[in-house]
Amino acid sequence: MKRVGVFVCHCGTNIAGVVDVARVAEESRDFPGVEYAADYKYMCSEPGQDLIIKAIKEHKLDRIVVAACSPRMHENTFRKCIEKAGINGYFVEIANIREHCSWVHTTEKEKATEKAIDLVRMAVAKAIKDAPLQKATIPVTDRALIIGGGIAGIQAAIDLANAGHVVDIVEKGPSIGGKMAQIDKTFPTLDCSACILTPKMVEASGHPNINLLTYSEIEKVEGYVGNFNVTIKKKARSVRMDVCTGCGICTEKCPIKTESEFELGMSQRRVIYTPFPQAIPNKPVIDRTKCTFFKNGKCGICSRVCAANAIDFEQQDEFLVEKYGAIIVATGFELFDYSVYGEYGYGKYPDVITGLQFERLVNASGPTAGKIKRPSDHQEPKNVVFIKCVGSRDIAKGKSYCSKTCCMYTAKHATLVSEKIKDAKVYIFYMDVRTAGKGYDEFYNRTRENYNANYIRGRVSKIYQSGDKLIVRGEDTLISQPVEIEADLVVLATAMVPQLDAAALAQRIGIGYDKDLWYTEAHPKLAPVETHSQGIYLAGTCQGPKDIPETVAQASAAAAKACGLLSKTEMLTEPIVSAVDEKTCAGCGLCVPICPYKAIDMKAIQERVQGITIERKVADVNSSLCQGCGACTVACRSASIGLKHFTDEQILAEVNALCL
Repeated sequence: MKRVGVFVCHCGTNIAGVVDVARVAEESRDFPGVEYAADYKYMCSEPGQDLIIKAIKEHKLDRIVVAACSPRMHENTFRKCIEKAGINGYFVEIANIREHCSWVHTTEKEKATEKAIDLVRMAVAKAIKDAPLQKATIPVTDRALIIGGGIAGIQAAIDLANAGHVVDIVEKGPSIGGKMAQIDKTFPTLDCSACILTPKMVEASGHPNINLLTYSEIEKVEGYVGNFNVTIKKKARSVRMDVCTGCGICTEKCPIKTESEFELGMSQRRVIYTPFPQAIPNKPVIDRTKCTFFKNGKCGICSRVCAANAIDFEQQDEFLVEKYGAIIVATGFELFDYSVYGEYGYGKYPDVITGLQFERLVNASGPTAGKIKRPSDHQEPKNVVFIKCVGSRDIAKGKSYCSKTCCMYTAKHATLVSEKIKDAKVYIFYMDVRTAGKGYDEFYNRTRENYNANYIRGRVSKIYQSGDKLIVRGEDTLISQPVEIEADLVVLATAMVPQLDAAALAQRIGIGYDKDLWYTEAHPKLAPVETHSQGIYLAGTCQGPKDIPETVAQASAAAAKACGLLSKTEMLTEPIVSAVDEKTCAGCGLCVPICPYKAIDMKAIQERVQGITIERKVADVNSSLCQGCGACTVACRSASIGLKHFTDEQILAEVNALCL
């Protein structure tokens, strides 16, 4: 007969403010198998855990039920606690009486208490059926992969490399640097962005433990934590990196020009090009979609002028397969396509630009050498209008979330306009101003007071051309008056959105994403850089809008997590995984596509049937990949897949405890 102990947590007043915890403990003592029950203010605290350990020893308890908060919060805490008392960690059950009772029944204290008693009764019934589980060990490959070569990827790579681990950065563009390379200055200190980014780029490229794989993409990810097998596609640059000297003569002589992606269409580049002067690696790549040699076999000037004979028109894509212990995803963000705002004249008015285009205009290495000029006539604008929240916090046309950085970078833009054009007038349309960050509010106040930025609370309803001016029409909602401004330049603070291929990449590597396609962390508070796939971490804006300091901090956090994994030669694996009963498995394979972690494959087995050896296929679970979600158990028509620690017998015991 099992001896169960029940421990009811007050969680301060989170639970005890609604649920009668003393009554829950009292009634628990009458449940079958319960030998001891108690309540305490903070069961997760050291005194609370000591209370559990002491009770286990004094009352010879061999199963534990903790009635407290979500198991996602403290299940591991209590597993470790009872292991100290000599009990298998999987003999603890958590009854969630906070989220399921006190938080959702705040005005129904009696019902909340009755529900808490029922949840504890169910947990006790399951605890009696719990079987011991043991963690296995798997080897760990001491090598990390970082997907994305922006500031997040670079910072994470440097931290990992400095800790002695080999790191590969895979960047889909021809150079590392990301969006930060396009920015002029950073708020709130107005540091030159290139001055703080390019030394990091140089450090990463010269570090003996870091390998740069630019112009490359992730093709396939297989394996599991500590042992990922990753196929990387190195796209053909048409330039031999081993012999190219980066002299730039090929770029100078190339006769074909096209729009520059780095300059966001505000200037042109050659077809053989480096994205920007400080690019790393500073060696060119041929844009095959625009090159006339690849179109019709003509030209080839770059090849003729290259003294190093580095141009290779026959170069093909290469596929590398590498093994990694950990993966950090740092793929960054894109800008919201504001074409849905037809009233802003998308593509119709050249003097309506995005905030990132303004960064290039004001940048010393940009298309106007840092002078703010209108794209239409290259005249200096005197009246500049900024419009915030274009695509952010707009459920009807854009995204419901706040892009977090727009308030600050718009204040920065307003400051830069006032510094560069002394007689300029700046107007900023806003919904409200959010300046959470060290020194941010002071910067905003300085922009408003010292640089005379005119903040107008309200949305813009229409922009239209009148002569060489743009008429910006809106409403000042603070005085309930219509506003009409004659502007020379309009800058839109467009929302941050995930990369266009975010969902496809997530499915390729087996991580989750939310409704907006931002990658989801394992827990927003306790595991903010981990994913639900062990060994895969998140850094930077692939997870959601962030500014540069927050991105760098998260990159270092992800690197620290990866260091903790890579510093071991082997690691323990979670035993709550699915298992297949091969005798009853019909081999239908329905469980294979439904597994979000790619943990199930089909395998062939041989068996004797009526004296004859036959071969048939059955499902096979890779326990290192399985995350114990249980999706396969629902899909299995023959009920041949079961989830350890959540077996049919255990679940039925809970149901019977509630219903019988």
